[in-house]
Amino acid sequence: MPLQDNCSKPWYPCVSSSVTYCWQHYMARLLLFGGKGGVGKTTTSSATAVWLADSGLRVLLVSSDPAHSTSDSLGVNIGSKVTPIEGVDGLWGLEMDPEAKISALLPKVGSAMEKMNSSGALGSLGMMLDTKAKDEIKDIKGEIKTSDMVIPGLDEAMAFDELLQHVEDPNWDVIVFDTAPTGHTLRFLSLPELIEAWSDRVIRMMRVSGGIRSMMFGRKESDAMKEELEKFQRRVLHVRRVLSNDEITSFTLVTIPERMGVNETIRAQKSLQEFNLPIGGCLVNRLTPEFDHPFLKTRRDAELEIIEELKESLGLEVSCMELFETEVVGIERLREVGQYLYGPVTEIDGGLGPHSIGSILHHEVHRGMVKQLSEDIETIFLHYPGIKREELSLRSEEGVLFVGLNDREKEVKTSIPVKASQVNAKLEGDVLRLDIPLKDQ
Repeated sequence: MPLQDNCSKPWYPCVSSSVTYCWQHYMARLLLFGGKGGVGKTTTSSATAVWLADSGLRVLLVSSDPAHSTSDSLGVNIGSKVTPIEGVDGLWGLEMDPEAKISALLPKVGSAMEKMNSSGALGSLGMMLDTKAKDEIKDIKGEIKTSDMVIPGLDEAMAFDELLQHVEDPNWDVIVFDTAPTGHTLRFLSLPELIEAWSDRVIRMMRVSGGIRSMMFGRKESDAMKEELEKFQRRVLHVRRVLSNDEITSFTLVTIPERMGVNETIRAQKSLQEFNLPIGGCLVNRLTPEFDHPFLKTRRDAELEIIEELKESLGLEVSCMELFETEVVGIERLREVGQYLYGPVTEIDGGLGPHSIGSILHHEVHRGMVKQLSEDIETIFLHYPGIKREELSLRSEEGVLFVGLNDREKEVKTSIPVKASQVNAKLEGDVLRLDIPLKDQ
């Protein structure tokens, strides 16, 4: 079957005559959109978030792109704190602005490194040390350069660590992530190995310095620094585990029908596959519309050939978006794009799911939390895809219930004050069920 055109709508699926493609459905809590800068991933991710929120889900739209174009796309000012988006019930936005400062991510280690690398690091302690001890510190500082103390990709690490906190929060149904250009994402995915090498150097510095380190920082503080480093390593590894879990994550490649954009997309797919990142499909943006004009017809034909090559190379679901007459800016224009992508807005039912969505782009999404109330019991279902039992904790404080995941707690709102000891908690697959008696609390 030849490639199908539908000129009445700017969005339509591209179908190849030579290759049969199967729809790939990922039960995602985290929808990532990425690609080369300037290809329309912000428009696509923003339209997706608006459509999902209009369908009754609680959605967080997150951007790590330093250009901060998400605010421009929505026509509202978001900022670096979770902000409700006016005009779209159920949608919040966040433009992360991570500063690559070690002290922000690892306060104790950052403080210690500043002391170790400053010219007057020893301060008055230097007067108490003999020549041998001073030489030891000098050797350590010479062996480990200041440049070695900077974590490569720290900004990406901070961005994805912050993102993970929201992914683990069941108060959100879906997180839509407008990523920075593909290179940044790939650099983060290789971060665990870089972090391991980096932290090993720092830990070695601490080990080699021995008693001097304890004198400078105290044994308790020294141990706390080492523990901080080890926890950070575990968090980075956990983030990559989340990103590679197709029950949590789906990555949509966004590109344009030009040789440079397509070539980068093919390279990005291969790199993402090496890290087992689930790729749900590819969207080709800004296809030249069909007009009876020699120049435009020639350009469109060339673009369609490139798209065919892209489909052959990717082996994925590939969809296309024609170039719009005017720029897509503002909530109402994004709603139009969302309906082209996913069809008319329909209320998603109240169950956990998975819920299948989409007509051009396809996803399967879950709700993060569902509550049921009877006369005697309030039952709360929390969806934690890929969760391990040992990663969960439950406690209460002054009637407020907290569920912990990987040492980070989130409040779970209940209809009455609660004591954790009276809550019947049961993990059923990837769903945590909490039965809360409404009497005798």
